[in-house]
Amino acid sequence: MLALLWLQYATFGLVSRSISPLVSLILSDLSISYSQMGLILGSWQLTYIVASLFAGTIIDKWGVRQSLFFGTVVMSLSAVLRYFSGSFGSFLLVVALFGIGGPLISIGCPKTIAVWFRGKSRGTAVGIYTTGPWIGGLIAFTLTNSVVMPLTGYSWRLTFVSYGLLGFIFALLWLLLARDTRAADTENPNMVQLFARLIKTRNVQVILAAGLLSFAIIHGFTNWLPDILESGGLSPAEAGFTASLPLFASIPAVLVIPRVVPAYLRKSVLALLALTAALALMVSVMTSGLLMYAGLVLFGIAGSTLLPLLMLVLMETPEVGSRYMGSAGGMFFCVAEVGGFSGPLLMGALVDIMGTYRGGVVFLASLGLVIFAISFLLNTRTVAAADEP
Repeated sequence: MLALLWLQYATFGLVSRSISPLVSLILSDLSISYSQMGLILGSWQLTYIVASLFAGTIIDKWGVRQSLFFGTVVMSLSAVLRYFSGSFGSFLLVVALFGIGGPLISIGCPKTIAVWFRGKSRGTAVGIYTTGPWIGGLIAFTLTNSVVMPLTGYSWRLTFVSYGLLGFIFALLWLLLARDTRAADTENPNMVQLFARLIKTRNVQVILAAGLLSFAIIHGFTNWLPDILESGGLSPAEAGFTASLPLFASIPAVLVIPRVVPAYLRKSVLALLALTAALALMVSVMTSGLLMYAGLVLFGIAGSTLLPLLMLVLMETPEVGSRYMGSAGGMFFCVAEVGGFSGPLLMGALVDIMGTYRGGVVFLASLGLVIFAISFLLNTRTVAAADEP
């Protein structure tokens, strides 16, 4: 189940990040502005926000097997349909389609982990499945311009089709081999009443705010990173490889840190990671050479670990636990993707206004300082009784 789950989340990362290495080509081919591209990069997060409100309830009703299959199919369809885009409007719509399938994956994954794993193995499982979107993004950044584009005759349209077909294969594997969670572990409470009850919990409030800001930072920076590097003089292929450094660094980070950090230290580690991510952003853009590379690596380590630690704190909050993780996960990703949408959009708008990426990066770094401050409000000493090892 963990391996199959990983493939679905890798598809999420591959398709969601597949635009970034092709930004300069798409800007020229479709004759669109940076602000319009910023809207495109954030468009799927906008539909995601609405879809995630219902995704937790859908997962509890359909089960993870059907829900995640449908989610992967829709994400893959979004990639394939980009082949037919001929304008800003049509490209915007097919990218936005991704946001309908995406919540079923990102909410279904922690729901499945919360039910199937307990204790220290839960931290390990969270770390493993979280590498999926990072490795999917790594493939998009490193192989798109250097391997896939040459194989498709340098057609960005056929490149998207290739990624979509791969997603369909992973969806079929999931449908044939995955197992549903046990019925006793799921529940279908009144959605509005449950949301109202959960939102009164301080941990939930802090995690929602931290999720919004962390998604704004991660999506706002990584979606534009290849173009940031190209504007600094790198070729598209060089920019793709360099932009993959945070993704390379994220893999060992998410495998190790969620497992080794004890529950009572998670808020302190979250604060430290947020501060590190903010500093790494500034170093990555304000410097060059070895310092720039070091900044990108540090950002990969710090930024990638924010989400799994937030998920662990959320599922181990007594008012949430594995029983309500589907609904709580829906709330989290609904709010977080507001940041995922606004981050790329604000970055694009600031480039149009200021003519440089530096202003946008300073803004994103300031969000990291806010996460640093609010992390200390979390209560990480109480674990849901049903989820104790």
